[in-house]
Amino acid sequence: MRIETVEDIHALLDGYATAAALGAAMELGLFWRLADGPRPAQDIARELGISFNRCQNWLQLLVKLGLLAQDDTGYAPSTLARQTVLDVFSRDTWAFLALSNRQGAPVLYDLAERITRPGSTWENVQLKPPDYYHQIRTDPRYAERFTRMIYEIHVPLAAILADMLDLTGVEKMLDLGGGSGVISHALLRKNPGLTSLIVDNENVCAVGREIARENNLADRVSYLGADFVTDELPAGFDLALLCDVGRQDAGIYAKIQAALNPGGRLVIVDKLSADEDTAVPSRVVWALLGSLDSPADTGGFRTVDSTVSYLQQAGFREITVRALPDRDQLRWNKDWTVIEASK
Repeated sequence: MRIETVEDIHALLDGYATAAALGAAMELGLFWRLADGPRPAQDIARELGISFNRCQNWLQLLVKLGLLAQDDTGYAPSTLARQTVLDVFSRDTWAFLALSNRQGAPVLYDLAERITRPGSTWENVQLKPPDYYHQIRTDPRYAERFTRMIYEIHVPLAAILADMLDLTGVEKMLDLGGGSGVISHALLRKNPGLTSLIVDNENVCAVGREIARENNLADRVSYLGADFVTDELPAGFDLALLCDVGRQDAGIYAKIQAALNPGGRLVIVDKLSADEDTAVPSRVVWALLGSLDSPADTGGFRTVDSTVSYLQQAGFREITVRALPDRDQLRWNKDWTVIEASK
């Protein structure tokens, strides 16, 4: 939020409590439990195993936030909650997002005391930051929740890209780090002659295959469980896609170029900063959390200039840079840059 009044300042200072209250509502599925009509606090407390006094105060705070409505029969999601929560993402996607925020919260406790200390703030409190990649590799259930969450939140981005990219003449696409396949799926629907191979962690690929079947696209998209950075890539593709992947350099780009047919294209979609020390606005919170873990890092954010330089070093040509249109002001869809380069 952007601060405009003194009350906004007070609201942010209350943020620990309000964020925790909202996160608990997401993880416990409160809005979905009440979606069919008002229920009294006693019933909610009993169902969730919360003391009545504690539950009542929690519900009242959510009323104050405008997310619950209260009448003589009990509590129900407000119109605002239906528009911004229930009608946006599924229950499990919101629960996963809330869980991720909660897992990262300990590093922010007592920040005024810890921000000046050298070393990792996590190590200072004898904790370890969440290792999402490790969880994805080792926990199939976590990988499923993560992959389906990413699919949901990236559907609008995929639709914008499908409208923006001209894939005339493209028959075979290589989607590197493509996860669920959400971008590929949108491009496949837009381009009937297109097929796609998605390369990602095997646990993620297993979920992607399920999602492809659910969307009747299993005959046009396939999944390869591999690490595109370290493993060999198949060849013979007209287009390669790197969307929100992050780890890239001249060596990786050269490897991708070898997988492309003559005249093939590489499309990069990422949130690229104006300079190496400044995060894009929609990722400032993530940047702060990262610096609390690694305070000695000097930013190192990827920029348009560094990406173009790496592409040139790898031998790509006809490089174009465009900003992705922002249609809805949601953080998931803001600050994206699209770079295209030809072999």
